[in-house]
Amino acid sequence: MHRASALLADPDEAEAHFRAATDPVTAPWPFEHALAHLNFGEWLRRRRRSVEARPALGTALEIFERLDARPWAERTAAELRAAGVAVVPAAAPEALSGLTPQELQIAQLAAQGLTNRDIGARLYLSPRTIGFHLHKIFPKLGVTGRAQLRDALGDLPRPDRPGVPPPRLATDV
Repeated sequence: MHRASALLADPDEAEAHFRAATDPVTAPWPFEHALAHLNFGEWLRRRRRSVEARPALGTALEIFERLDARPWAERTAAELRAAGVAVVPAAAPEALSGLTPQELQIAQLAAQGLTNRDIGARLYLSPRTIGFHLHKIFPKLGVTGRAQLRDALGDLPRPDRPGVPPPRLATDV
């Protein structure tokens, strides 16, 4: 009730309703509670109060991840990035945990079909350096060629589409 009132209220009255809606005592349903935090964080950020928006958005992201509500987690992660918080992908499968962030990025780009030259141009690295990284990546993932990278990476986010699977917060920025 408070969340709906906050969304419909004048800006002067909305904050009190948002605070009531995000009170943990009055939140029996986690999804609704996360929505209230997301709406409050968006409202704060749009009023140029990004620092105040971060805790609300972080709480919403945590709940959406727990509920595996991916579209909502993506939306919340985008709001967090707009509020100045670095958001990183959730924990990767065991095989991927041995990759450095740069190796993971190179593997994702190679899985999309980009050549070493194209990847190098995007990352400001030489094609030989990309080849070196791929040579190290293949054994870590248990693959022998580029065609197998897409399957090995599973449903990890593409570098140009961050946020799938649900992201998690990096350490405080």
